Amino acid sequence: VLAMVCNKLPSPLDITAERVEKLMCVGARTFDSLPPETQELKNAFMKCSSEGTAPVIVFVSKMFAVDAKALPQNKPRPLTQEEIAHRRELAKRRHAEKLAANQGKELSEKPPSENSSEVAENTGDTKGEEQQLTGQVEIVTSKAMKQEADNKESFIAFARVFSGVVQRGQKIFVLGPKYDPAESLHKLSSQCSATNDLPLVPHMTCCTLENLYLLMGRELEDLEEVPAGNVLGIGGLQDFVLKSATLSTSPACPPFTPLNFEATPIVRVAVEPKHPSDMPQLVRGMKLLNQADPCVQVLIQETGEHVLVTAGEVHLQRCLDDLKERFAKVEISVSAPIIPFRETITRPPKVDMVNEEIGKQQKVAVIHQTKEDQNKIPEGIQVDSDGLVTISTPNKQATLSVRAMPLPEEVTRLLEENSDLIRTMEQLNTSLNEDKKGHEINQKTLDRIKEFKQKLEQNLQGRKWRNAVDQIWSFGPRKCGPNILLYNFEGYKRSVWQCLGNAVKEVSKYRDFDNSIISGFQLATLSGPMCEEPLMGVCFTVEKWEINKVGEMLSTSSQDSGECDATEHKQNEDTTLTSSCTDEVRSGNEPQDSGQSVPKSSEKINKHKGEVLLADCYGPFSGQLIATMKEACRYALQAKPQRLMAAMYTCEIMATAEVLGRVYAVLSKREGRVLQEEMKEGTDVFIIKAVLPVAESFGFADEIRKRTSGLASPQLVFSHWEIISSDPFWVPTTEEEYLHFGEKADSENQARKYMNAVRKRKGLYVEEKIVEHAEKQRTLSRNK
Repeated sequence: VLAMVCNKLPSPLDITAERVEKLMCVGARTFDSLPPETQELKNAFMKCSSEGTAPVIVFVSKMFAVDAKALPQNKPRPLTQEEIAHRRELAKRRHAEKLAANQGKELSEKPPSENSSEVAENTGDTKGEEQQLTGQVEIVTSKAMKQEADNKESFIAFARVFSGVVQRGQKIFVLGPKYDPAESLHKLSSQCSATNDLPLVPHMTCCTLENLYLLMGRELEDLEEVPAGNVLGIGGLQDFVLKSATLSTSPACPPFTPLNFEATPIVRVAVEPKHPSDMPQLVRGMKLLNQADPCVQVLIQETGEHVLVTAGEVHLQRCLDDLKERFAKVEISVSAPIIPFRETITRPPKVDMVNEEIGKQQKVAVIHQTKEDQNKIPEGIQVDSDGLVTISTPNKQATLSVRAMPLPEEVTRLLEENSDLIRTMEQLNTSLNEDKKGHEINQKTLDRIKEFKQKLEQNLQGRKWRNAVDQIWSFGPRKCGPNILLYNFEGYKRSVWQCLGNAVKEVSKYRDFDNSIISGFQLATLSGPMCEEPLMGVCFTVEKWEINKVGEMLSTSSQDSGECDATEHKQNEDTTLTSSCTDEVRSGNEPQDSGQSVPKSSEKINKHKGEVLLADCYGPFSGQLIATMKEACRYALQAKPQRLMAAMYTCEIMATAEVLGRVYAVLSKREGRVLQEEMKEGTDVFIIKAVLPVAESFGFADEIRKRTSGLASPQLVFSHWEIISSDPFWVPTTEEEYLHFGEKADSENQARKYMNAVRKRKGLYVEEKIVEHAEKQRTLSRNK
C-alpha cells in the first residue's frame, strides 16, 4: 500500500495554480482582492522551496491525543557508561549509610546508665531517622507527580509543510481559521516577525515549536528540522490550536480552508457527572475530547446541559469511553440519545387511511376534527378555507395576512446544499445595507449565486409560484435554512438578490419595521408548533401588511423622539429662565403672568408622552410585530396538514444468502426500507442497501449481528431527511376507518409516538390519558 502511495500520489511541485488560489481564498474572497504581500506567497507555494530564505507555511489539519509515555523524551533508553558508574557510586553510598544506621541502633539498645555520651549519640540517630522519613516522603510525592505526568494526555498537531524549513525552537505565527491578513497587515510592519513585540491582532498568536516528530505508525521519532513537502507531528500546540490552523513566519499568509468531513454529527446526548463535585474535571475532559476528535461537537445548551454531538452510535460509544477513561477520568451518567426531527407541511391527501377517496364516505365519527380545530383558534385571528391567516398586533395598529405552502422537494434539497452560499449572500447584503465598502465580491461567487437563482426559478414554476424567486424576502432559520419568506403586497420592494446589483433603496412606511417581520419568521421557523423542532421545506407568504396612520406616526415619532425630547427640554429651560428674569425685573408686581408659559410647554410634553404611552402599554411596536408574525406563521402552519420529518441513515449490509431473511426481519421491525440488493460476483455475499430512521438505529448493529450469528455487518451513514407519512393528529372519522382500526385506533401511530417523546423531553404538554381503554373493574375479594 505504501509503495502505491509513493508511486501514485503527485509531488508537491506538481500543484496547480488554481488549487493554490483555492487554498488561499476562504469563503467569498477572490485571489485578486487579497493584499499584494499575500499574493506574493503564491510563488512560495508553487516552488515548494526548502531554502532558508523561503517563508515557512504549514497547515495543521487536526490535533490528536497521545499518551505521554509514548513521547520519545519519556521513553526508557539504554544507559551510557558514565551513567552506569554514577548509579553504582550512589548504590555503594546508600549501602554504607544503611550499615552505619544499623550500628547506631545496636548502640542505642545498650543500658542508659553506662555513659552520658550515649544520649548525644541517640539524638544523632533520631535526627538521621527524621531525615530518612523526609526523604521517603519526597520519593512518594515525586512518584505521584511522575504518575500524574505519565497519565497526562499530550496533543500532537498533524501537519504538512508547504514551503520553507520548520526547525525546532522556531518562533512562528499561529493563524486561526477566521484570520484576515487584509485587516491585520495595516497594524503590523511589513518586515515584522514572530520574535518581535507585536500589537494584539484578532485570531493570531505567536508560539515556539517545542518538538517535531516523524510519524512512524504508532511510534514517534524526534526531529530537528523538516523541509517542505513532508508530513510531520508538532508538539506543544494544544494551547494555541483547537482543531485546525495555519502556521507561518509571514503575517501576510492567509488561513487555509478547513477540511470537510463526510460524516455529519447528528446524534446528541446530555452528559453529567455522577458526583456533582466532579463537574470541573468533566468540563475539562469535554474540552480535551473536542480538541482530540475533529468530528465531535461539544455544546452547552440554554438549559445548562453539556451536550455531545456525534456521528452515530459507535462513534458516540467511543467518545464516551474516551471521556471516562482518558480525558475526564470520572464516572458519568448519560441521557438517552436526543434525536433531531424537523416539522413540515404537505398537500391535503386525496385518500384516507384505508385508501378511500376523501369526501365520498359517510361521516359517522363522534370526533369532529374540523370543529375542534376551529375551537383551538383564539379570538381575533381569522383563518380562511384556503389557509390564509389574518392577525393584528395587540395595539391594533398593524394587520398581517400570512399563508403557508409546502416547498417542492427539489427546492428544499437545493436550499440545504447551498446553505453556505445563502450565508455568504446574507453577509454581502448586510454590508451593502450598512454602506460598508467590504471586500470585493468574487466573480465565481456571483456566478454561483446567479446559477442558484436560475435553479430556483426552474424548480418554482406554475401559477402559484409566479415571480416567487424575485419576491424572496429571507431564508430561515438562522437566515440560511431550508424555508422561504415571500412578500406579495404592494408598496414594498426588498430582495435577497441585492448582491447581484438589484439593490433598490426606497423610503416607505414598511422600511422601518421590515426587520421585525423577518425576525418573527426566523423565530417561527426555529421552533414549530408540533414539538418545538425547526421547520423544513415550508414557504410563508405575507399577502397583506397594513400599518394604520397612528402606526406610521409611531414609526416617525420613534425615530425623532430623541430630537423632540431634546428640543422640548431646551424650550422648557429657556422658558423657566425668562420667567425668572421677568420675576426679578417686575419685582413681584405681576406674579401670576410670569408662570403662564411653563404650563403650556408641560401640556405639550404630556400630550407627546400620552401618544408614546399609547404604544408602550403593549411594548415597543417592533416587538409587537415580531410576536404577531411568529403567531401568524404558527397558525398558518396549523391550517395545513402537518407532518414530522425523521433523519435517515443509509445502511449498507453485507450478508450471506442463509441469513438474508433474518436481515430483512430486523430491518422491517425497525421501520427500515430496502432500496437495492445485489450479489457480489464470484461470492455468495449479498450487498443490501437500505434506509433506516436514526431514531430506530440504536442497538441495530448488535441486534443484526446476534440474529445472523455475526454473518452480517451493517455500516450506517447519515443520508437525508424524510417525511413520516402518518399524521400525528389522526383519529378515525369514517365508517371504513372505524371498521379497520377500531373505535380506539389501537394501532400505534409512529409519528405521534415520536412527537410525544420529544414533547416529554422538552417539558411540553403531552395529551395522554393515565388510564387508557379501561373496560372492567376487578375487585379482589378478601380471603376469609
